[in-house]
Amino acid sequence: MHTALLLIDIQNDYFPGGAMELVGSAEAGQRAATLLAAFRRKQWPVVHVQHLSTRPGATFFLPDTPGVAIHDCVAPRPGETVVRKHFPNCFRETTLLEHLRGRQIGSLVIAGMMTHMCVDTSVRAAFDLGFGCQLAHDACATRALAFGGVAVAAADVQAAFLAALNGLFARVRPTAEICAEL
Repeated sequence: MHTALLLIDIQNDYFPGGAMELVGSAEAGQRAATLLAAFRRKQWPVVHVQHLSTRPGATFFLPDTPGVAIHDCVAPRPGETVVRKHFPNCFRETTLLEHLRGRQIGSLVIAGMMTHMCVDTSVRAAFDLGFGCQLAHDACATRALAFGGVAVAAADVQAAFLAALNGLFARVRPTAEICAEL
């Protein structure tokens, strides 16, 4: 079985000046670029996932806008796979599972945005589908949330979701550690 890099929604709208800027997106994007460079050096499979919002009332990742484009820090090269999705789960109504199974991919290294939404949903789905997952925690970004009158800082959202994924669903590790073992 082979390993692939899965880059989830590292798109312009999440970066400074975008329609849904995330905390630490530029730093996370640079670490994702480090992972991408390592996979390219080894000529290992890379899958870029791009979210296109099609639901009524969507405010970001709108088709035909600059914000929907994959950010330059991890821009796909010719021959690299780009999977487009319309839901948080990268596997839902996409070609991702067929693509991975067709290439005998059994494990994934994952990085991307938003940790609490698309990354979380996709890591859990990948685990349920039988993939071994490593999540590069410092190559992910999220934002502050609120519920029931309680404000939750982005750092706390990030820590809570990473803690929930670590162990059963994925090995949550820093980019440098993952790259050192490739």
